[in-house]
Amino acid sequence: MARQRKRKSKFEKTMITLTVTTVFCVFISLFFFKAQLTSINIEVEKLKKNVSKEEKINESLVMKVNELVSLENMQLVAAEEGLEYNNNNIIVIQK
Repeated sequence: MARQRKRKSKFEKTMITLTVTTVFCVFISLFFFKAQLTSINIEVEKLKKNVSKEEKINESLVMKVNELVSLENMQLVAAEEGLEYNNNNIIVIQK
């Protein structure tokens, strides 16, 4: 006796097609979002590197400013201009 195949209804065919399409879309979207996340992480690392570089530049500039503001440097500039440093002429004002 030959086995008869049961025919699938239109609803079953539609559900199978919808399920396969949904699974396919989910996998595609997962790959897409993973790629987007990776590219964003690369950009974040580049920005962190730039921030670190700028912080080092700022630190070196602060050190240069502190050197230029130092008492020895002021005395040297005053001596070059023919001025002298007299500690007796300094007045401290307090609030």
